[in-house]
Amino acid sequence: MKKTLYVSDLDGTLLDRNSQLSEESISILNTLIGEQNVNFTIATARTPATVVNIMERVRTKLPFVVMNGAAMWDNAKEQFISTIPIPQSCVTQVCDTFESYGLHPLVYRRNGNMIEVHHFGTLSPEEEAFIEDRKHLGLKQIFLKDADYKINDKEALLIFAMNGYDRLMPVYNDVIKHVDCSSVCYHDIFNPAAGLMETYAPGVSKAAAIRSLTEMAGAERLVVFGDNRNDIPMMQIADYAVAPENAVDEVKVIAHEIIEPNHTHSVARFILKDIQKF
Repeated sequence: MKKTLYVSDLDGTLLDRNSQLSEESISILNTLIGEQNVNFTIATARTPATVVNIMERVRTKLPFVVMNGAAMWDNAKEQFISTIPIPQSCVTQVCDTFESYGLHPLVYRRNGNMIEVHHFGTLSPEEEAFIEDRKHLGLKQIFLKDADYKINDKEALLIFAMNGYDRLMPVYNDVIKHVDCSSVCYHDIFNPAAGLMETYAPGVSKAAAIRSLTEMAGAERLVVFGDNRNDIPMMQIADYAVAPENAVDEVKVIAHEIIEPNHTHSVARFILKDIQKF
């Protein structure tokens, strides 16, 4: 059997409907990693602030791809091992574009192994709920009403916004037309009327990070799992791309296989069956 690297998205894919990792998935993954030396890791838009807690019981040996590929996190050492910062000129351009539509995004900056979230202006209801859930996390600090949110001496890794999907799409279209960056806008899996827009440095994607990770692991075969638009780049480079039944249509159409929904432990079960074929 070719040495295989399995990489899964989190929300809507590996995690259940409550954004938790099921007991069955934890058990299967730990058995595969510990007893059969299966190479498994995750690639997510999340930061280490939430990923560490979600994955704390999975004995993964490989780094995590976080922030959609803008960084890699070594969970054993509890530190970033690589980051790709957004040029300051791009940060200014993107924030100015948001402001031209009456909006202000959240700017994520790295301070050592801590993520600082800077914002100025009024938060959307979606952003207020998002911030409320994260304001007490150990690896994240939040700075609201920061008039200097666009300019800072710490490297920016992500520019993020949550709002109505229809309100974000004009901003997204303007950004990708005029700013040299990587950006994606997609529906929130929990509320399709809401949208999430993420902007990174040029060339950043889950796919680019996973290419590096594949070399690091010495893998000859890449199997990925994803459910949303930001997963498409990594699915396009995979030897085998797998989507859960709950995935958006754009993802399903490029998947080699569609498995049961995310809440049925389907990713872990697929890997278990896949290794038994060889």
